[in-house]
Amino acid sequence: MKQLILASQSPRRAKILESLNIPFEIVKTDALETSFPNDPVRTVRENAANKLSACKENHPSSPILAADTIVWYNDKIYGKPCDLNEARQMLKELSGQTHIVFTGVAYTSGDGKIQTKVCKSSVTFKTLSDELIEEYVESTKPTDRAGAYDIDENGDKLIERFDGEYENIMGLPVEPLKEFSLCND
Repeated sequence: MKQLILASQSPRRAKILESLNIPFEIVKTDALETSFPNDPVRTVRENAANKLSACKENHPSSPILAADTIVWYNDKIYGKPCDLNEARQMLKELSGQTHIVFTGVAYTSGDGKIQTKVCKSSVTFKTLSDELIEEYVESTKPTDRAGAYDIDENGDKLIERFDGEYENIMGLPVEPLKEFSLCND
């Protein structure tokens, strides 16, 4: 099999693939991301598929993996914040609350057939003070993370508990990778 192409520049997704000993090459895509405010599953599924399709244009016979992650709370999609003020606002809204993390994963082995899978986990935040939010925003790059946070980087400051796959909350669940026969765990 040819080397896997990761249609994402997310260091968290790369870290997961590296930990599974899956050889890959990172390729940036400029796929348009969509949002269906009442349908988080459709949002992540279509965004992952769009990223894969954009990458496939330049790599038509390569195996490609793409993903998209959002936070869903109170019937609202929380993607990546535009700036630090929006990040602070997201963290205030999620403070003390339980939200859902959805990740859509799209894969093709290079045969033209695209497979998709959506995984979800729940995350409960601690009650966050303004000071803690400010400390988190200053110590972590929240504008590159759905919901303005990263479970793997300083997540212990924010997260009280979670249910579901840790890697899903990071942005790339392992279960679909097993289904796509990318890993043997």
